[in-house]
Amino acid sequence: MFLKKKHVAPKATYREVWSKGDAATKLSFFIMGSNALSNKQWAKGLVFLISEIVFIAWFVLSGVPTLNSLATLGTDKTKKVVYDAAQGVYVTKQPSNSVLILLFGVLAIMLCIVMIALYIANLKSTRHNYVLKRDGEHIATNVEELKSLLDTRLHATLMFIPLVGILFFTVLPTVFMISMAFTNYDRQHPIAFSWTGFQAFGNVLSGDLAGTFFPVLGWTLIWAVAATATTFFFGVLLALLIESKGIKYKAFWRTIFVIIWAVPQFVSLLMMAQFLDYQGALNNILMNLHWISSPIHFIDNQASPLVARLTVIIVNMWIGIPVSMLVSTAIIQNLPQDQIEAAKIDGANAAQIFRSITFPQILFVMAPSLIQQFIGNINNFNVIFLLTGGAPMNSKYNGAGSTDLLVTWLYNLTFGQEQRYNASAVLGILIFIISAVVSLIAYRHTNAYKEG
Repeated sequence: MFLKKKHVAPKATYREVWSKGDAATKLSFFIMGSNALSNKQWAKGLVFLISEIVFIAWFVLSGVPTLNSLATLGTDKTKKVVYDAAQGVYVTKQPSNSVLILLFGVLAIMLCIVMIALYIANLKSTRHNYVLKRDGEHIATNVEELKSLLDTRLHATLMFIPLVGILFFTVLPTVFMISMAFTNYDRQHPIAFSWTGFQAFGNVLSGDLAGTFFPVLGWTLIWAVAATATTFFFGVLLALLIESKGIKYKAFWRTIFVIIWAVPQFVSLLMMAQFLDYQGALNNILMNLHWISSPIHFIDNQASPLVARLTVIIVNMWIGIPVSMLVSTAIIQNLPQDQIEAAKIDGANAAQIFRSITFPQILFVMAPSLIQQFIGNINNFNVIFLLTGGAPMNSKYNGAGSTDLLVTWLYNLTFGQEQRYNASAVLGILIFIISAVVSLIAYRHTNAYKEG
């Protein structure tokens, strides 16, 4: 998938830099920024030097205790009543706050990794200056270094703040969540918990949650395929219908469907939930037409699992078809008309033109988008949560209903009565693995990938 970068041998090895470099060059292996400061690159040298001083001070005063605590996640696992000799009374000693210990421990590891990256950058800068000096070339001055940050290295300057944001607001929470999967953090251990290895994975895959995980996983995949296929297929048909000859006021029809898409999704879903309620408008209409003798349980707890699942798929079509229709319309309007005209001259009917010309070209362009929609449907929290809330509940499941997806079950395990945070973290990891594997396999089989 990715082109292998051609390896270019460095102009000098670190062994050569160490053996033939001057005192400042050798010193930069231990004191960061020494070589840059000796070459009057003040800004770069001070950044490296101050970073090392601050890191060492933090590591000695706080880093070591934090990393030691990370190994045990706190030594006090239960609440204790101890005698306070200073006050002369018995006091309650709270257990260790393992959540904070884990969070700061992960943060400490990340800071160490960032420091290692800075150290490597310091060595590369030292080697670069050594090579320039050895070959008699000009070494950039402090002013030239600063100007390069707004010229040749502008990309690095612009990327600094986004990278810091990704590090603290994406990487840190993700690693924290993954770490939680290897603990016993649940309702019975809400404050102080311990490392338990792969025990939570065992509970989900072969333990007390396995009887819920595999059926919910099966329904999640069925839902994702059905939701993606129905919205795509009917969206394409709708676009073809609007774009066909003889249809008047095409812009008006497109606008009607765009309005459906423009309305906030939660508004549409809550209105649909009211419409499909046992005492809702749909049942009243059907009974007034004498099509049914009693109201139907579409999405409540007394509904049939099959009826509830079919209902959420149909409602999702109402929300998703306009999106596919708009994308398909753009593709259809840019199809080469000469191929279609040639096919008509050869006697092909509308179905044959659609099967052999129109649909393959739409599929070629929309394949990456379909994969994205498939992954989005695996994690489609809104439709299930706002429409059915997972109902009807299933007595065979642990904390999940018949329409719950993995992502809504994860929510129930976290914020419901179960409060099994470690199992929720395991589900998050498994959802990511499933999404990544399916995306990779599907994308590698698309014509868009094969044709570059």
